[in-house]
Amino acid sequence: MTATTTPATPPHRSAEEIGRTVRGPRPLPPLGEQRTVAEPLTVDTLLPNGLRVIAVRRPAVPLVEMRMRIPFAGESATHAARAELLASTLLCGTGRRTRMQVDTDLARVGGELDAAVDPERLSLSGSALADGLDVLLDVLADVLAGAAYPDDEVRRERERLLERITVARSQPRVIAREALQRHRYGDHPFTREIPEPEDVAAVSVEDVRAMHADAVVPRGSVLVLVGDIDPTRAIDAVIGALSGWQSERAATELPSLPEVSGGDLLLVPRPGAVQSQIRLSTQVVPRTDPAYPALQLANLVFGGFFSSRLVENIREDKGYTYSAHSSPEFTPGAATLLLDADTASEVTAPALLEIRYELGRMAVTPPAEAEVESARRFAVGALLTSTASQAGLASMLLTLAGVGLGPDWLRDHPGRLERVTVAEVAEAARRFFAPTRWTGVVVGDADRLSAPLAALGGVRLP
Repeated sequence: MTATTTPATPPHRSAEEIGRTVRGPRPLPPLGEQRTVAEPLTVDTLLPNGLRVIAVRRPAVPLVEMRMRIPFAGESATHAARAELLASTLLCGTGRRTRMQVDTDLARVGGELDAAVDPERLSLSGSALADGLDVLLDVLADVLAGAAYPDDEVRRERERLLERITVARSQPRVIAREALQRHRYGDHPFTREIPEPEDVAAVSVEDVRAMHADAVVPRGSVLVLVGDIDPTRAIDAVIGALSGWQSERAATELPSLPEVSGGDLLLVPRPGAVQSQIRLSTQVVPRTDPAYPALQLANLVFGGFFSSRLVENIREDKGYTYSAHSSPEFTPGAATLLLDADTASEVTAPALLEIRYELGRMAVTPPAEAEVESARRFAVGALLTSTASQAGLASMLLTLAGVGLGPDWLRDHPGRLERVTVAEVAEAARRFFAPTRWTGVVVGDADRLSAPLAALGGVRLP
C-alpha cells in the first residue's frame, strides 16, 4: 500500500501581504487612458401623456430590454399592503388577456415581464427578441391600462404574501433593516418596506383596482428601452402602444426624507441570537453634487470593495466578520452611506470598536495615492462592466432617470472619476467619515451585548 500525504494548508496571507514581493510593495499599473467609445444612438423624449421615454441602440445581441419606473409613494399606513398586492397581481390578466395568454404572448417573442414595488416606486422590467418589441409593448400597454385583478388571483396572492411576510420578518437582515429605517426616519413612508400582516389581510380586490386607477399613471413615469433597436422607431412604437394610457393625475413622488443626524447607536434586542447585525448610516451628497466623485472614491477606500480598509481590518486581520461593506443609498434629492457587518455575539463590541477606529482613521489619516488609484480603477471598471450589457445599461439609465439624470451623466462619469485628486478624496473623507456623523443600530442578544456595549459607550440600551 502506498502511503499518501495530505498537502499542507498554505498559510493565510492578508491583502497587504498578497500585494507585496521580496523587493517591496507590488507596484500598481497606471490607470490607462479611457478609449473613445462610439456614442450609442439615444432618443430621450417626453410623450403627450407625460411619460418620459429613453431609447438606446445597443445591438450586442438581437434583444431589447425594457425598464419602467412609476413613482408610487403613499402617506397611508396601509399603502404598502395595497401596493404589494397590486404588484403581485398586476400581470394576472387584463380585459383582453387571461394570465395564461399574457404569458403565452410574451413567450412567443422570447419575452418576459415582471413587476415589483417598494416605498418609492412601482417597477416593471422585461425583455424580448428585438423583433418582438411590438408584442412586448402591447402586453405592457394592456397591463398598464387594463389590468383586471381577478378575484381569485388577488385572494391567492394575499395568502402567499402573508406567508412571505412571516418568513421575511424572521430573517436577521430584515429585522436589522427595519430597525435602521425606524431609527433613521421614524414613521416616514420610506420605512414601510414590508406591510403589516393585518393590513394585508384587510385589503380587498376593490382596494387594489382603485389603487391602480389612481396611481398607475404615465405622468411622471419613465420607460427605458435598450437593445438592437432603432430608437426613433422604438419611440414611435411606444406612442402607438401607450397612447391610450392616460390620466390627469401625476404619479406620486416620495416626500423628502429627514436628514440623518449622527448620534448614539440603538441596541435592538433579538433574544437568543448567536450573531449580531451592525448597521450604520450617515448623510452624504447625491450623484448630482460636484463632490460626489470624490465621495465615491473615499467610500471605496473605506469599505466599498474587497481591498478596502474596513475589510482588511475586521475581516482579513481580525476575522470578526465574513463580510463588511459600505455603500451609497440614493433617495429623492439626497443620499446616505450604509455600513453593514454581521458578527458573532462575542466579538460584536470589538468589531464596533474597530469600525469606529476605521471611520476616525479615514477622517484624520488621508487616503494614500495608491489607495485612491486602486479605488479609481475599481470604480471606472465596475461602471463600465455593469453597463456593458443591455440589461445593465437599461437598469442604470432607469436609476439615473429616477434622480433627474440622463445618459450624459453616465457618459461623463468615468472622466469625472479620473480627474478627482487625492486631496479631494482626503477632503471628502474628512467631511463625511468622522465617527460623530454616523448613527445606526446593533441587533442582537441584549443579555450578551449590553455589558460590553455599555463599556464601549455611544450605544443606547433597551
